[in-house]
Amino acid sequence: MSDPTPAQPVPVPGRIMSGEMAEQPAVLRRLLEEGAPRIREVAERIAARNPRFVLLTARGTSDNAALYAKYLIEILLGKPAGLTSMSTTTAYGAEPDLTDVLVITVSQSGGSPDLVASTKAAREAGAVTLAVTNNPDSPLAEVSEFHIDVLAGPEKALPATKTYTAELLALYLFVEGLRGGDGNPAKVLPELAEQVLARRDEVRVLAGRYRFADRLVLTSRGYGYPTAKEAALKLMETSYIPALSFSGADLLHGPLAMVDNVSPVIAIVTEGKGGQALQPVLDRLRGRGADLVVIGNRESVEAASAGFVLPTEGVAEEVQPILEILPLQMLAYEVTIARGQDPDAPRALAKVTETH
Repeated sequence: MSDPTPAQPVPVPGRIMSGEMAEQPAVLRRLLEEGAPRIREVAERIAARNPRFVLLTARGTSDNAALYAKYLIEILLGKPAGLTSMSTTTAYGAEPDLTDVLVITVSQSGGSPDLVASTKAAREAGAVTLAVTNNPDSPLAEVSEFHIDVLAGPEKALPATKTYTAELLALYLFVEGLRGGDGNPAKVLPELAEQVLARRDEVRVLAGRYRFADRLVLTSRGYGYPTAKEAALKLMETSYIPALSFSGADLLHGPLAMVDNVSPVIAIVTEGKGGQALQPVLDRLRGRGADLVVIGNRESVEAASAGFVLPTEGVAEEVQPILEILPLQMLAYEVTIARGQDPDAPRALAKVTETH
């Protein structure tokens, strides 16, 4: 009688996402040590072309990274920047004049057909094209004039974590290169990221508040707004909780009406001008009795009912989003586990989304 087939190990839910979140300090360090010289070289070559303004093209998580770059470009460079609507080119066949315009396309895989098609069309329309991807051999990198590799290594979990923070850092270093900066404010990030990721027990306690949530509202202002949008996306794609993200200013223009004394709200309070601009919003939320959790500095967290204190004292405001998203990635993971689901395998999702 033959031996019975050995039992196969049971996959641990969330194992891949958890491992990739833990890789982020090493990814940030690698990008600073190995990627920065190449990014500076690309930035110097593009700066010599003196683009008139910047358009950013992306989908999903990368779209939130592109929004972060929009803030960097407008604030640090003083150049107009906008997010493109790809369908104007791919579906409607529009042919804008993009002479002397910088078009930056951000994509983890570099494989989505609409990203490739719109970037190719932009180059043909006279744009300077730059692809920011985690795949230097991708179709997107091939059709772009310039390419930046975010050096995140293979990402297997469907929810993007390490590629998002790598995109943020790569875009920051690129904008710094355009203006002749040294990128020194980013050098503290790997060590601080390790400190944040080591505090998973704190996040697990916060996650207990949202196990049975029907919806969540996330808000921020300035550099923190892309963080609110990315956190909402992570929560929706892993735990399936409807999560709405608003600029604090937009929240006051109507959506605040849906917030009551049982509404869970997560506010990302960046240390700096964005956080200062958010304070009147936090006051209104507290006045409505919202279940408010703050991700930010100690003062803001202590003024809320709960939160997560970020080690951002003395950290430049423009790089804080790279730290802000980390506890929110962990929160999405922990809420999903608490709800009995597997964050490694969200339903109906694929790693490369082939929109046209």
